[in-house]
Amino acid sequence: MMIRKIRKGEPMGTIRVKRLGLAAGVTAAIVYLGCALVMAVVGRDGVILFLNSLFHGLDVSALIRMNVSWWETLIGAAEVFILAWLIGAAVASIYNFGAKKGRARAK
Repeated sequence: MMIRKIRKGEPMGTIRVKRLGLAAGVTAAIVYLGCALVMAVVGRDGVILFLNSLFHGLDVSALIRMNVSWWETLIGAAEVFILAWLIGAAVASIYNFGAKKGRARAK
């Protein structure tokens, strides 16, 4: 991998759309599976305490469903991967579109 310094006023390079999509998808799926693991380990009260503190006191006790099968967890991980891949690919595409306009303007 070649790393080069970007000089002031020089346009940035492009981002590989599939790589950013893959990185975002894998990261989101790992976070999702980590959340499922935490739910299995700490139980309902621990999950409610964690999420209530994470969401600044919003009471999530009515939203928590602890009887999630392993099959639903795998489907959820796949869905999260796909959504995050699409978001990552969109970000890279939008960035590349802007970088192309910037390079054209710099010439």
